[in-house]
Amino acid sequence: MSVPKLWSLHHILLLSVFTGAANGYYNYRWPQCIYSSSDFSDMVFLDGYYFNKYLYVQFNSTVGEFVGFTEFGVRTAEMWNKDPAIIQQLKAEVETFCKPNAELFKTAIHDKAVAPVVKLSLVKQGDSRHPSLLMCSAYDFYPEQISVSWLRDGVVVTSDVTSTDKMPNGDWYHQIHTQLEYTPKTGEKISCMVEHAGFTKPMIYDWNPPLPEFEWNTPLLFTAGAAGLMLGIIMAAAGFIYYKST
Repeated sequence: MSVPKLWSLHHILLLSVFTGAANGYYNYRWPQCIYSSSDFSDMVFLDGYYFNKYLYVQFNSTVGEFVGFTEFGVRTAEMWNKDPAIIQQLKAEVETFCKPNAELFKTAIHDKAVAPVVKLSLVKQGDSRHPSLLMCSAYDFYPEQISVSWLRDGVVVTSDVTSTDKMPNGDWYHQIHTQLEYTPKTGEKISCMVEHAGFTKPMIYDWNPPLPEFEWNTPLLFTAGAAGLMLGIIMAAAGFIYYKST
């Protein structure tokens, strides 16, 4: 079951119906639309009234009437429930207010997908006796649902893998990082597979180990230099002998 979604005009209505005095006693109204299904079939409209952050009366479209939560709220609910025009108008908010706005949200934001930027990096270099540590990072993706897996020669790896939670960037986008500890083997292919709504299929990123750094070998360099010097002397002597004989 998907996570319930909330469409709310709390911040707008705070400005329009917010009343109070300098001593800090405040009364405000908070309409909400709550749903979890993609077709909005379970849409519920709530219209709550609060005093100093405490809910005292609320209309619930599922119940079909106001419900009081304090002594004053109970009396208010009884009075408002006697007005059929108010009740019918609030029942209609599911169709006239909630579903149209939820559809706009779904089209403009919820159904949009931004594919992640994926990067593979070497955290720790290993050898035949010590494990290497690779990291697969996925950046700037939306929505947050994502699957990141490691493959060794095309087979999903479940051991020696650690992952962070999906982390919000604060701008609607997210990032996630997962690490694989493994002992390098000759000819083995290590890959990171990422599945996300922004992709039409699972994307596989192969790890290409960096070329080993060249290490200067002093004895080898000395031997090569000496051999080159001797070759040069021999070629110079041969040229001098040829010159004298002609």
